[in-house]
Amino acid sequence: MTSRVLRLLPTAYLYALDAVAAVAVFTTYLGFAEMSTAPRWLSCALAVLIGAPLAVRRRWPLPVLAVVVAAQGAATLAHITLEPYAPTAFAMYSVAALCSSRVAGGALAVSLASATAVVVATEPWPEDVGLVAFVSVLVCAAWALGRTTRVRRSYETRRAAELAERAVTEERMRIARELHDVVAHSLSLIAVKAGIAAHVGPARPEEAQEALRVIETASRDTLVEMRRLLGVLRSEDAAVELAPMPGLADLPELVTRASLAGVEVDLSVGGPVPDALGLTVYRIVQESVTNVVKHAAPASCAVSVEVSGGEVAISVVDDGPGERVLAGGGGGHGLIGMRERVAVYGGTFSAGPLAGRGFAVRARVPLS
Repeated sequence: MTSRVLRLLPTAYLYALDAVAAVAVFTTYLGFAEMSTAPRWLSCALAVLIGAPLAVRRRWPLPVLAVVVAAQGAATLAHITLEPYAPTAFAMYSVAALCSSRVAGGALAVSLASATAVVVATEPWPEDVGLVAFVSVLVCAAWALGRTTRVRRSYETRRAAELAERAVTEERMRIARELHDVVAHSLSLIAVKAGIAAHVGPARPEEAQEALRVIETASRDTLVEMRRLLGVLRSEDAAVELAPMPGLADLPELVTRASLAGVEVDLSVGGPVPDALGLTVYRIVQESVTNVVKHAAPASCAVSVEVSGGEVAISVVDDGPGERVLAGGGGGHGLIGMRERVAVYGGTFSAGPLAGRGFAVRARVPLS
């Protein structure tokens, strides 16, 4: 918990804490100097060399460790103190946490060898054994704590990268579904009306003109939606359309466009839903009605969106030929996209031909 709090602090505050630690170590070693017989200038110089580098241990961990180990060894040889190398352990933690495994391992071995040699040369047997053991345990514990911190940070970095990559993938899939729904619906309508215009153009020019007007309107609406969706991939474009995504309020317009393609839709909507869920409902209805336009027109279709019992029930039932999905080899990407949209909310989805004639798409999506 403490390490998490420290990571949240700005870098300046962390350096300030290191500076406080450096001053504390410097002051402590000045106190040791008062009780030693070493020259005053040497005691002050070693106190500075042991304490001051700790203030920049995060920036230059390896040089700081080298200076601190050498200065502590000199202080021990000069009989200024027998303090068990706490500053060395402090600097060792930074090396283990910030440097590679090879560098950290080498620094640990050199530091322990140096400290052992100094203590053995200074203290008589068997006092040197206990002091060497204590120093070794302290420095090794600091090294192990630093390596643990490095491993945890590496794991958190990889996890953050994986989450970011997953978010990008999910966003691309969402955009792909949106583009599929927009393009499939509009092009289906355009194809139907273009066929009508080509068929009746010479004999009934008024009907052909009406079909061309529908094609023009559908094309413009599709371009607006595609520009807004593709704008997500171009964040540097400040002129991206900021119109809201479609929802339940846009279903009547969808029904109107379907009727122009020869599909009469009976729409029933009850109860509001959150905006994000409203987009999902709209896309499910849009894809279902598009399938009716592509595979069953002219036909009639009943669309029902009911909110009750903490969930949204979506039903799209038509009276066209129910065999169309079987002939398509499994329903294509449209049904897959609808199923994925419902799965995001933990809902249920079903689609298939009815007994005799007709096709039904049904979904139940929780509100929470």
